[in-house]
Amino acid sequence: MTSHRPSPPLRAGERETLRAFLDYHRATLAWKCEGLSDDALRRRSMPPSTLTLLGLVRHLAKVERAWFRRVINGEDVPLVWSADGDYQAAYDVGAATRASAFAAWQTETEHARRIEREADSLDVTGYHRRSGETVSLRLVMLHLIHEYARHNGHADLLREGVDGTVGV
Repeated sequence: MTSHRPSPPLRAGERETLRAFLDYHRATLAWKCEGLSDDALRRRSMPPSTLTLLGLVRHLAKVERAWFRRVINGEDVPLVWSADGDYQAAYDVGAATRASAFAAWQTETEHARRIEREADSLDVTGYHRRSGETVSLRLVMLHLIHEYARHNGHADLLREGVDGTVGV
């Protein structure tokens, strides 16, 4: 595996640093899936868990949409994989393919990048319907960094279980 991850800056402003770390983690997820077939991406490496690399990509497409489009941008769009709000639907990879999962994920990351770039500041807020709270773009970016970092740890273990590949 070869990494195509951007290096976050060692000294930069808050927004540039958050943006770079989020892109670093997005690239890490793509890297962990690199070179695998649809079947390998659907493989559960630690049964009885149903977690798979493809499920993580689908989940993170949903997370990107939920936080950036639905919360910060206030768009009335359904979840990526569920019109009825089933947050677990992303993990159902029975008929899922790399092409469909990565297309959805890339579409949502592009929307997220656009929404973040167009926001006046990290203090821009949106309404989180599930919690009933108003949240800042700063919180959303930090939450996404946390979400990717957590799931990239899962991706490390999943990839090792699929084909023995390890790496930072």
